[in-house]
Amino acid sequence: MAIKSLSIRIEEELLNKLHVVADYEGRSANSQILILIRDCVEQYEKQHGKIE
Repeated sequence: MAIKSLSIRIEEELLNKLHVVADYEGRSANSQILILIRDCVEQYEKQHGKIE
């Protein structure tokens, strides 16, 4: 599977909070975002069926 890049715009305060959460979990901000996205997709698929 190819790895793609995605740019987002995020308020500085929210980014700082993300770094705190990621550091607490022992992850980079990027890894933390990936986990949050995977969790979101998993929840969606549980409710609506697998995305093809």
